[in-house]
Amino acid sequence: MPRLFRKIGIGFVALLFLTSGTCHFLLTGFFVAIMPPYLPWHHAAVYVSGAFELLGAFGLLVPATRRAAGIGLLILTILVTPANVHMWAHPELFPQIPESLLFWRLPAQAALLAVIWFSMIRPAPKSESG
Repeated sequence: MPRLFRKIGIGFVALLFLTSGTCHFLLTGFFVAIMPPYLPWHHAAVYVSGAFELLGAFGLLVPATRRAAGIGLLILTILVTPANVHMWAHPELFPQIPESLLFWRLPAQAALLAVIWFSMIRPAPKSESG
């Protein structure tokens, strides 16, 4: 059963980052708008993070690069936390998004970190690795 959960986690995370990474290029204005004003180079940061999300998503699909991709996506997920905190702290800037959703992005991000860790980074139990 743990092997099935790992596969589901890998598929979920790959699809999530494939979608999100693509959206960084299709909906650039939205991603620029959610960046805290104190961070520099908004457009460049959106494009670079989108590219890394896509690289990470594809890296998860290749067993030889899965762990490295998982580590990269874990770090990237932590690095985008200021945008989620900024949205939660300033809901008036995002009237099109319900405040409750802005709050729940933070626990969802913590859950995503856990899925990345357990599905891609944590060593597989001996019964799975053989």
